[in-house]
Amino acid sequence: MNREYPLRPIAGVAAIIFQGHAVLLTKRENPPGKGNWALPGGAVELGESVKGAVVRELQEECGLRVRPEKVLTVFDSITRDEEGRVRFHYVLVEFLCVVIGGVLTTGTDSEESRWVSLTELEDLPMNQGTRSFIRKVASEQSKRPIIMQ
Repeated sequence: MNREYPLRPIAGVAAIIFQGHAVLLTKRENPPGKGNWALPGGAVELGESVKGAVVRELQEECGLRVRPEKVLTVFDSITRDEEGRVRFHYVLVEFLCVVIGGVLTTGTDSEESRWVSLTELEDLPMNQGTRSFIRKVASEQSKRPIIMQ
């Protein structure tokens, strides 16, 4: 399926993972959002569950094995060109995940992967919606009891 100017929306996943007061981000290598920092993730493959997709994408993109804990939100990401045609359309499922193994690396579809302090978010090129979402989830998580794994 062609991702640019698709015939129908593409299902995608992303993970939000915290390590102390830092969040895992990747610098996008491809459009949409090339050069921006984002939550790691990607497209769901045919025959793959959304949970399976987020596990696979984090392994491929960041070298980490993760366990999806819960779905945080589902939303449309639609980018139109200058003529109003839909250039990209993803239906994204955002998961709260925990790392259960692996070593952080930069893999496919990203220029860089790293833990970013929540205080650094304003300094990075990033979609404002992503920045707000990270802050909201971080605030909600800080109110939950800490469970040692």
